[in-house]
Amino acid sequence: MDRHAARAALPQLHGQPLVTDGGIETDLIFNRGIELREFAAFPLVEDEAGRQVLTAYFDDYAAIAADAGAGLLLESPTWRASSDWGARLGYSADDLKRVNASAITLLTELRDRYLQEIGHVVVSGQVGPRDVAGQRDGRGDSDAAAEYHLPQIEVFAASGADMACAMTLDSCAEAIGITVAARDAGLPVAISFTVESDGRLPDGTLLRAAIAEVDAAARPDYFMINCAHPSHIASAFNQLDRAGQPATLRTWEDRILGLRYNASERSHAELDESADLDRGELAADHALLAPHLPDLVILGGCCGTDATHVRHLWQVAQT
Repeated sequence: MDRHAARAALPQLHGQPLVTDGGIETDLIFNRGIELREFAAFPLVEDEAGRQVLTAYFDDYAAIAADAGAGLLLESPTWRASSDWGARLGYSADDLKRVNASAITLLTELRDRYLQEIGHVVVSGQVGPRDVAGQRDGRGDSDAAAEYHLPQIEVFAASGADMACAMTLDSCAEAIGITVAARDAGLPVAISFTVESDGRLPDGTLLRAAIAEVDAAARPDYFMINCAHPSHIASAFNQLDRAGQPATLRTWEDRILGLRYNASERSHAELDESADLDRGELAADHALLAPHLPDLVILGGCCGTDATHVRHLWQVAQT
């Protein structure tokens, strides 16, 4: 299937609601007592015990989708499965090819089972931001980003993923590079930015401006926002651009098809230093934010969330 046919097959591009999962890493650490070095979940695909944990995790979200009458978007646990992060964990390039392929294979096997009860199941290969000595400004070259992320995305394509999705991005250049890499690999791609408590990207860029910049350079299939509380995301819809015009034009709102919330209202810096899990409450805040996004079809969680949060979100979404 070529990229255009693959894009046409994505149900979320045709208005199909999709449940997606919560904060897998924080769920595994705080709820299931599993230690994750470097906040990496991908090593769990390496043995049967780990695969059983992941299967139980995704089964919870399949049940939510079935109850909601929605489809299901399965994101592979590969947010850290790229070369910089893999090296920290002792994984070679060949090791990373193996685990990325295994992660997609696990999800395609789950998809086959879930399709017995759920009409639409999409398998997405998840990409995370590059670790460049901990410096965001090291991710400012889109060509370098494309070269860096291409090997992982090529494995996703070869292993049967329906698409790729880059999560928790804070750089337009890296978003552009990942989009280019996905195009080269023949996969549809979604870009998910994160925002700070003021609704802007960590470098101060307006969300509206970031979407416009990436669209002008590469145009991914759609955008999402993740790793932010609904109140933080809502701030993006109350800002003015440099010309003093409200940043609420439908041309960028319509490009956002998905949200994956943090449970906590804490900032990213506060969460990084936190030793506890702030479970928060999302449903009421989501109800206030959702009207800003008329094409929203994908809903799930990020840090601090689990299946309980996502179930409540879908209950609100259906009222």
